[in-house]
Amino acid sequence: MDDLIGRFDQVVDAIARLGRYPHAGRRDAWLERLRVNLPELGTIEALEPRPELGYLAPPPADIAAGGVDPDADAADRGIVATARECRATPGRASAVARAALTEASRRKDLKAFITLAEPAALDRAAAAAEERLRSGAPMPLMGVPVAVKDLMPVAGFPQTNGSGGPRPAPAAKDALAVARLREAGALFVGTANLHELAYGITSENPHHGWVVNPRRAGFTPGGSSGGSAAAVAAGIVRIAIGTDTAGSIRVPASCCGVVGFKPSFDAVPRDDAQSLGASLDHIGPIAASVADAALMFSVMAGQRASVASPASLAGLRVGVPNNHFYDPLADDVAKAVRAALARMRDDGATLVPIDLPGVERSAALQFVTLCSEATELHWRRLVERPETLGADVRVRLEIGQFLPAAWYVKAQRGRAALAAMFAAAMREADVLVTPTLRIEPPRSGTGTARIGDRTFPLHTAVTSLTMPFNLTGMPALTLPCGSGDSGLPIGIQIAGRRGDDWRVLDVGARLEALLDKTP
Repeated sequence: MDDLIGRFDQVVDAIARLGRYPHAGRRDAWLERLRVNLPELGTIEALEPRPELGYLAPPPADIAAGGVDPDADAADRGIVATARECRATPGRASAVARAALTEASRRKDLKAFITLAEPAALDRAAAAAEERLRSGAPMPLMGVPVAVKDLMPVAGFPQTNGSGGPRPAPAAKDALAVARLREAGALFVGTANLHELAYGITSENPHHGWVVNPRRAGFTPGGSSGGSAAAVAAGIVRIAIGTDTAGSIRVPASCCGVVGFKPSFDAVPRDDAQSLGASLDHIGPIAASVADAALMFSVMAGQRASVASPASLAGLRVGVPNNHFYDPLADDVAKAVRAALARMRDDGATLVPIDLPGVERSAALQFVTLCSEATELHWRRLVERPETLGADVRVRLEIGQFLPAAWYVKAQRGRAALAAMFAAAMREADVLVTPTLRIEPPRSGTGTARIGDRTFPLHTAVTSLTMPFNLTGMPALTLPCGSGDSGLPIGIQIAGRRGDDWRVLDVGARLEALLDKTP
């Protein structure tokens, strides 16, 4: 595959001149970064043309109805209980939100937030929510404090996208997903830190500080929604908005030991949010429990407010992939996930071995798709203000100009094939269950991960189990399933058919309950 780098070495200067990129002196950095992705580049070049396939996976089906009424007695916990208390007691919403703000200020060492709310602004927002409550609005999230990944507008907060440059003016209006939460009574404590532009998996932000994992300092909180996950894991808030392009909700949720849900593609509207890879981006919740995540999802998706139903798994077919997802795995991850699968089997589920041919090409499809889309989106910034970008994000954006258009087309046809393969495999199973990461959270600042006697680039070890479901638009949930040898969290991932979001949430709620009973 070194011949690929040799060919890039010959053409990068010419391509940069053709595109009028004014910073051609950085060719050594480009070639070094391209060398990291040689396996993906070799895979995509070797793909045979498939003209019978469309360019993109078909859009998701309508989201099937699901969940249960959050006012049921069994749901009297988490944010359901908070909202009920705030609806019943005048002034309580402001007090709850101020308490979260105080805790966020106290834990500034976590670098979880970029901008915190002003106390007076929180009071005004709480008063407006109480006025809507008095007018008869149901307000299922009344007074619930929320953190929002700083990748979408929140009225009154500057939207930085985690990047550098002049501080923007406060946003005039909310993104649609944010607006739906506000209409339901949620109060916004602050905008959460992230990997710059959401283009990375460590949340080591050069402009706003490296996010700290509340479970143990010195280990990555994951990314790109690291601040959102850290805010939940630290107990500052119980729910936060994240975005997920290759695993950016599920990776930090797993690293921080909380719940993260990537819904079906566009189940939660992305209106007004900053894109990274428009055909891969998803918005979803990071939460302290599956019930909290489900209620937040239902509101953001514009559905009836609902929580997940933790019913018995009797009769459920759980697909356990034979390839890719379970090899290689760190021993402690394999042990924790296998123990969780045994719990599901003991509860009545049937474990079904599933073959997923071609899934190992996901990394190549993801790399070419995301690298091309992100570079096109941020090209003007890259040309005109590259000094406002961190070093890792800048070079990732720069190399997108060197990927042939034919490779992008191949990647989209490959995604269509991948989606068809998953659809066929899911005829044998109701959900798929896999590890979320191959390893425990790695140490901060590292660029590689070791699994057994093999060393992998960090992005491969961290995203290879999450990215297939971005490529296909399938819903996927992570929840904690134990701790590794170092005492750090391990996550288990549940994925379902496109549109089957509530089945995934219901199964997750049941597994969460089963694991809570683990001795």
